[in-house]
Order: sequence, then C-alpha cells, then structure tokens
Amino acid sequence: MTSSMSFRALSSSSSSTVTSSWFYDVFLSFRGKDTRNTFIAHLHHALLQNGLHTYIDKDELRRGDEISPALLQAIENSRLSIIVLSENYASSTWCLDELLNILNCKETKQQIVLPIFYHVNSSEVRNQRGSFGEALAVCMGKFNEDMKKVQRWKTALQEVANLAGYELENGNESKFIKEIVQEVSRIVNSSYLNVAKYLVGMESRMQDIDLLLSIGMNDIRMVGIFGVGGVGKTTIAKKIYNSFFSQFDVHCFLKNVRETSNQVGGLVQMQNTLLNEILKASKCFDIGNVDRGVYELKRRLCSRRVLLILDDVDELVQLETLAGGCDWFGLGSRIIITTRDQNLLNNHKVDSKYEVKRLEHNEALELFSWHAFEEDKPIEDYVELSNQVIQYAEGLPLALTILGSDLRGQSINQWRSVLDKYKRIPSKNIQEVLCISYDGLDDNEKEIFLDIAFFFKGQHLDYVVKILDSCGFSPDNGIRRLIDKCLITITIHNTLWMHDLLQDMAEKLFERNHAKNQAHVVDYGFMKMFAMY
Repeated sequence: MTSSMSFRALSSSSSSTVTSSWFYDVFLSFRGKDTRNTFIAHLHHALLQNGLHTYIDKDELRRGDEISPALLQAIENSRLSIIVLSENYASSTWCLDELLNILNCKETKQQIVLPIFYHVNSSEVRNQRGSFGEALAVCMGKFNEDMKKVQRWKTALQEVANLAGYELENGNESKFIKEIVQEVSRIVNSSYLNVAKYLVGMESRMQDIDLLLSIGMNDIRMVGIFGVGGVGKTTIAKKIYNSFFSQFDVHCFLKNVRETSNQVGGLVQMQNTLLNEILKASKCFDIGNVDRGVYELKRRLCSRRVLLILDDVDELVQLETLAGGCDWFGLGSRIIITTRDQNLLNNHKVDSKYEVKRLEHNEALELFSWHAFEEDKPIEDYVELSNQVIQYAEGLPLALTILGSDLRGQSINQWRSVLDKYKRIPSKNIQEVLCISYDGLDDNEKEIFLDIAFFFKGQHLDYVVKILDSCGFSPDNGIRRLIDKCLITITIHNTLWMHDLLQDMAEKLFERNHAKNQAHVVDYGFMKMFAMY
C-alpha cells in the first residue's frame, strides 16, 4: 500500500458529520468500459458476500453531462469510496466529475477514500503520464474555454494518487480482491469516536496541527496538544483519530490516562488495552506488570505504523510506560499527547507542541448560540444577555457549552436570574473540570495560584515575583509551573493574567479550605497586604 496522505482541514460548520448514519458502506467509482464486467463484478460480489452494503451505478449509457442527483446522494451517504483507476478512467469526464464530488465528501464529511490502481502505476496518475496524460490533453482541447475545470481534474488526480491505496499490475486478482475486502471490512467495522455536536472554530486549529503532524511523511513524530481544562483538547484529538485511524496499521485512543493511572493497576490496564488493540486477538492479552508491558509494547510496535493518542496525561511515568520514545514505533507513526501541563511535554522531549487557544468572540457567540438556541446566532431579544455570557465564559468551550445548555428554553427573566447566580456561584460542572489542574500542584504552587487570584491579577511579573519572594515562596519556579499548567498567562506587557472562571474557582477553594478558621482568613489578607507595601 502507498502511505502518502494529506490532512484535510475539517469544516468549521456547526455539527459533526463523522457520527452520521451512513446509508451505504461503500461507493464504487470506476470506468465501466474497462472493468464493469470483470474486476468490478468480482469486487462487488465479494463486498456483498462480506455484508458490506455497496452502491454500484448500473447505468451503462450516460445521457447528458451532469451527474444525477441520485448519484450525488449515493456518494454523500457512503462511509467509504473505492475509486478504481484503470487505463481509460481519465478519458471519461463523468468519472472525473465523480472524482471531484468524492474528494469533496472526503473533505466536508470525512469520508474515507481508497484508490485502487488497476493495471496502472500511481505515478502515472500523479504526474499525468501515459493514458492519463493523453486523456487530459484531449480534455484541454475539448474544454479550451473552461481550463479551470480541467485544472480541477488534474489536481484531483494528483490528490487521489497521494492517498494510501492498492496497486495491481500483474498479480493474482482473486488475492488482490480479498485484501481489499479485508481492509474495507476493517475500516467499516471500526468504531468512530463520538465528538462534540457543535464544532465551531475547529478549522483553523486543525490547519495549525496539520503542519505539526505532517501525516504522510515517513518519519516518527510525537506531538503534544496542551491547554487549560475545557478548552477542547480532547475534541481535537478525537477529530484527528476519526480522520486518520483507517490509514494506520495500528490505532488506539487511550482516554482518561490521568484518571485510569490513579487506579490500582491502572498503568498495566492501559498497557493491556494498547496491546490488545495491536494484536486484535480473540483472547485478551494480560501482561501482569508494567516492566513486561514496556518490553512487549516496544517489541510489537517497532515494526508497525501506529496512530496512538494518549488523552489527559499528567505524569511523566504515564508517557514512559505507554510511549517511551520514538524508537518504540515504526516509520510513519504519530503519537499525540493531550495534557494541561506544557512542562510535561518538554520533559518527554516531544517533537512539537500546540497550545489550544480559547475561542474568539464571534466563535464563542456562535458556539453558545448553537447550545442555547440551536441556531448559529442569538435570538434578537437575547443578544445583550448572550454577550454577557460570552464575556463571562471568556472563550472557554466547556463553559459556553454548559451555560448554553443550561439556559436553553428559558425566559429572559430566568436568564437574568441564572446569570446573576453564575456571577455569585460559578457552575459546578465547570469548576470540577478546572479544579483538576489546581489539585495537581504542590502546596507552594497552590499558595502562589491563590495569591495571584486574590491580589496580583493584572500586576507586572517583576513586582509579583518580588512580593512573593519576600513572603518566603519560590516564585520563579512556581509561576513557571502555573504557566505550564495553563492556569495563568503572561501578557505582552509582562503582566499576570488568569481566566475569570479560574479566579472564581480560587475564591471557592479558599473559602472551602479556611471556612473553619475565619481569623486565619483575616490574618492571611493582612499579611499579604502588608507584604505588598
């Protein structure tokens, strides 16, 4: 199989499409004159015999130049398209238009495309030589006034030739068909991960990550995705997995790594999960201990092209026991790590890092509106109140999702009441997520975090370091740690900043921790105020 692939930026439209109910498993695209009664007839039969619901166009005679709406609908409603590129494929403008529509569905609906190079070489298709070059030369003469269309066909042929596929020149066709059907069955029967219903602002983020992943290059890369809790790291990781798992020999999405590793035998449990994903054996693999797991993973992964996603990592030992180094994996592998701790990625020496930014105002308003109104913008009477919510959530997708869902279907007066409550008592669900980052700090770092929340938000970094140092803390290391955990940021003016939701969380944590000792609260405040002067 070829292995060159291109990462397509995912649509920023509101709803996810990977979880759509496909009507067909497979759409067959082919040049009837070359293959209908031979290769396609056998392939179609084999697909049906394996329970794969397959669409095949039975019309031999074409009338007109336009693809019928029924055929377009069949393409859109298919999970996977097989494109059989035979000698005379490019001589049919119908086939070329069909190819354009298939590749469009690949981009907009994340449809999987599997090219079959039938007695042609992929390089002929890619470089438009031989029969493909001759056919396109004829098209250039025929469509002299519409050269843009010809260029679209040429680009589409180059793109499909760069996808992972199968080549048959003089091999055994029966064996060839069997391999194709096995691969298609594996793809169709693999479960997609469920992702967020509304995916606003995803396109630009995916384009950035595309540059870091460079899927299709035959190297091995570890990429870290970091950011504050609730900013969308897991959603991005799931989108990557859904888009590309079928292109790898082995694929595994290990969720909740932090939570699972804290359980008794959690690391061994995740090693077993990964090994079982690799082996696909009927009998579950059980390695018994972490050291043996490391040995088995290295031995069994080193020759495989692997897509491994480790979601929500918070300790170096998790990476050391699940993805110790690039030498564990075969060429072309991609290991993606999501975490709230940037420093963890530095310590593991990942190849590149990507920080997931909060949504811009317009993106935030759209995401909130989908959850609150099931539309892409607020209802007219709710615009001002919606903007208050956007200001409160400060671009955090988790907050926007929870608040929008909470307010959906309520009256204006109810909105005002709920917003007033949120200002006084932050949403519990949001707090629980954000609290995880705080709980991972040591005592010194927790104190610094609370100090910044209460006294130093918006203050110049040098000033804060001086005050904290005079109070006996270790601010240089502590502040760096808070930045790595995405709990605070440094502005371009070198001042400290913190998300309002995190500041709300700090207030609740402080009240909870010192509720039984009000004198301590007063003394704490006077001590800090004294130090500041």
